[in-house]
Amino acid sequence: MASRGTLSFLFFVLLAPFVAAIKFTLPPGRVPAPKCIWNAVHTHALVIVTANVGPGPGQRVDIEIIDSTPQRNVYLSKRDIKGETRLAVTAHAEGDVGVCLRNWLSPDVKITMAQNMSRTVDLDIDIGVDAVDYNAIANQESLSGLETEMRKLEGVVKEIEDELEYLKKREERFANTNLSTNQRVQNFAWFTLFSLIGLGVWQIFHLRAFFKRKYLID
Repeated sequence: MASRGTLSFLFFVLLAPFVAAIKFTLPPGRVPAPKCIWNAVHTHALVIVTANVGPGPGQRVDIEIIDSTPQRNVYLSKRDIKGETRLAVTAHAEGDVGVCLRNWLSPDVKITMAQNMSRTVDLDIDIGVDAVDYNAIANQESLSGLETEMRKLEGVVKEIEDELEYLKKREERFANTNLSTNQRVQNFAWFTLFSLIGLGVWQIFHLRAFFKRKYLID
């Protein structure tokens, strides 16, 4: 019974889609703050962003796809997106990829009118195996339904292997950091011990010399 439950859980994990979907409104501004949606990705992972921007006169929505590295790499930037826009990028490194949108208010519109204005955005982010169009692959390679599903599962298993490899490397990195920290603490403890011993010896000789000068001891 336990093994059957485990297999069912693993099958559910394999079929779980790597998709992020969100709907929100963007208020306009002369210098608008970016609205960013972040998702964790692995190196060389395919990321497909589908943004559906609602109408809004006197406003311009710009989109930018960046990562969380210190360099803040900009994968793609596009101005004045309208309706449905589909963008695809490939991650260069492990970390987070952010989809940032800004809603710029037209100079012709008074800033007081911006309080009642906004643009509605439907944002879908497909990552990894879920970003692959398997229907197109099936049509191109004349795959059957079962073969298409097997290809999907193969991609999911590959992503799970990559995830486990990433977790393994991160665990090794944390272990090395822990060992290095323990060694530094140990070295500092030895330094403190020898410093206290040296200070104690110095105090003994100093007090002995002081007492001799005062003729308190021979």
